[in-house]
Amino acid sequence: MEARLAGGSIEVRDSKARGAGPVLTFTPREWRAFLGGVPLGDFDLPRDIGA
Repeated sequence: MEARLAGGSIEVRDSKARGAGPVLTFTPREWRAFLGGVPLGDFDLPRDIGA
């Protein structure tokens, strides 16, 4: 994953796609909410996924 600041927004892409994949764009507020939620487990997959 690569993230960069671009014109006041944060753009995120899959670095393995070598520029061919989609770019997700977030506002600074959305990005802060994401970064705050990661250590809290807000985006963890359920334990039974794929079971």
